[in-house]
Formats: sequence, structure tokens, C-alpha cells
Amino acid sequence: MHKIASELPEYDHYFTPYYAGGIWDLARKLGLAEFTVMGRMHSDRCLAYLNKHGLKIDMKGRRHRYDLVATCSDLIVPSNTAGSKLVLVQEGMTDPETIMYHAVRRIRILPRWLASTAATGLSDKYDRFCVASYGYRDLFIRRGVKPRKIVVTGIPNFDNCRAFLENDFPHKGFVLVCTSDTRETFKRDDRSLLIQKALRIAAGRPLIFKLHPNERIARSTAEILKDAPEALVYSSGSAEEMIANCDVLITQYSSTAYVGLALGKEVHSCFEVEELKRLMPLQNGSAARNIANVCHNLMEGLPIAEPHAVSEARASVEASA
Repeated sequence: MHKIASELPEYDHYFTPYYAGGIWDLARKLGLAEFTVMGRMHSDRCLAYLNKHGLKIDMKGRRHRYDLVATCSDLIVPSNTAGSKLVLVQEGMTDPETIMYHAVRRIRILPRWLASTAATGLSDKYDRFCVASYGYRDLFIRRGVKPRKIVVTGIPNFDNCRAFLENDFPHKGFVLVCTSDTRETFKRDDRSLLIQKALRIAAGRPLIFKLHPNERIARSTAEILKDAPEALVYSSGSAEEMIANCDVLITQYSSTAYVGLALGKEVHSCFEVEELKRLMPLQNGSAARNIANVCHNLMEGLPIAEPHAVSEARASVEASA
């Protein structure tokens, strides 16, 4: 969101950690929302980032009425965004289509968050939905998203993976495992099986585990070192830079698989690798600008268009101003 806002200097920007309201506020106060992006840990990380970069903060969007709201999730759409133009931006890989996903699609009164990110886009409460690739466009249409609302722009966190090759991570030539927070989000996860799979693939090569930020660090670290005592375990640091330096990447349900594929790594995933290649985010290096152009055109009442056409339309408007 910061990158997108930076491409819209003509507008005034405010930022907030993700929020909902109502019963979710109570759950957060009681510490029951830590498995979600609304939990205190993630909110604190977000606020630290905003303060570090000197960005203006409006907690829960309470101070102003906004002409436009940009968000990377519509699993919960806060009520105070009603009346604003809304742009949804795909955040990353979406979860598998489980029985809860099919239940949410068929029984509309069920909350979308029950299906996790598999339900991304199903709210229909946005004006535009900016997605990572044409493969994802097809996937979201199949799931029921209206084609006229989708724009293929790429997404800023995965549009230039080659940039991660320039890094100072000290290790090279290793097998990297990027774990997922499946247990923390109440899904089944056989961690022992994953560790054994990693040891088999590594076949004696150095093995590094990068934990998901939402994981219980002490538990996961103990499990890994019990079965793979020589492994290195990182709970922080740039997973993308680690991927750039590895020989093999093993993931579960992680968007980091796209970084490995973009950099030509041998990738193992719980998803079919050929399907991930089809969904691969565009490596255009211009996703933030493309999304900003979608926002600008929406504000100006210009028609939806793919990125090259959006850019031309904006240039025309600015030239005539």
C-alpha cells in the first residue's frame, strides 16, 4: 500500500492497520485475534513500519471520510468504508478451496473469513480488483468474481523478484524451507512429515528453515531441531533474500514459492508447481504504478483498462490538464 500511495503524489494519504469493528474489536482486546492480521502483533508491526517511514496514520479510518480506500483483503470490509470508492489489491497466493470455501460460496450468510483467503474477491463490495496475473484473473472469475471489475496489474510485493538477488544474507547453496502458519490458523499440518521431506530432499546439503511470522516460534524451532539438529532456523529476516541464495526451495502454502519460480529455483510446494507457474505474478516491475493508475482513473471516472491502456489514459488526462 505504501508503494501504491507513493505513485499517487497528487492525493493526500492516510494509513491504518487492518481492522473490522464490532465483535472483532472485543476478540482483539481479549487476545483471540492473534491468528489474524488484526492481531496485536501484526498491528504493532504495521504501526512500527508506518512510524519508521513517517506516514500519516488514521486508526480505523475514523478521522476523515475518504474518497478512495485501497485494501489487500475483502474478507471483512469495515462499515465505515461505505460510500468510498474501493480498490481491492491481491495480497499474494490464495488458500486451497476447502469444504469451508464451498460452504461460504453457497451459504452467503456465512462470514467469508471462514474460508480464509480462498474467499478473496467474493464480497463484491469493491469497484476494482487488481490481480497478480492473467492466470489469477481466470481463477477469480471461476470463483465468481465479476470479470468487469478485475484488472491485471501485477502486485508490488512480487513483481520484481530479481531485485532480491542483491542481498547480504550470509549463506549460499542451501535447501530452504519456508513454513506456513497452518496450525495457527486452525488447519491441519504434519510438521514432522515436512521436516522429513526436507531432510530427504536436502540429502546432506545445508538446511535452513524460515518460519512464518505468525508461527509459535519456540514450538516450531524445537520441533525442527529435534529431527534436524544441524538445521538453521530463522524467525525473522527477508525470506525473499534467503530464496535468492538457495539452491532448492520447499514451501507449504506460501506465496514465497513465486519468488523461487521467478528466480529459476527448484521448487517444492503443496500446490502443483505447474499450476503455480500458470498463476505466476507478472514480473513487470511496475505493479504499484499500474495499481495507482487504476485508482486515479477510478477517481476521475475513467473506464477500466489493462495497465498499458490505463497508463495512456492517465497521460492523456494530465496532458490536457
